[in-house]
Amino acid sequence: MPRIRTDRLPATSSLWSLCRPGDFLDCTSVESPLSPRAAALRALALPGWARALLGLRNALVRPFGLRTGPEAGQEAIGMFPVQKDGPDECVLGFDDRHLNFRIAVLRDGERLFLSTWVHPHNPAGRAYLAAVMPFHILITRSAARRMAPGR
Repeated sequence: MPRIRTDRLPATSSLWSLCRPGDFLDCTSVESPLSPRAAALRALALPGWARALLGLRNALVRPFGLRTGPEAGQEAIGMFPVQKDGPDECVLGFDDRHLNFRIAVLRDGERLFLSTWVHPHNPAGRAYLAAVMPFHILITRSAARRMAPGR
């Protein structure tokens, strides 16, 4: 089975144009023959436990007017609107009142890189990011595993 590793996002990713001091950016990678879009589709086909966590998240944030998915008619993978869909990189995500975030799947050579960028706008965004971080780590590792061949 291909090894999943914590990595540095290659400089060719469009996420770098968004990054500013204080932003969160993580990256995992795995060898895989999938296209970035196919990998995103597979990575975001979340298992039941992760779907349940996102459902809970949506129920908790809906009263605060935070986004819980794509707008009507917007192309999406899972609950994440597609921002870019190219041969080397697929970027999903949206901007909200408390933070902006993107998920990128980038091909660089034989590896696919799965990265999450978050720009908190205010203390609520920073608190939200801190609260979801333990779950984010579990979901991201699980998603990267699904991008590997034979999964």
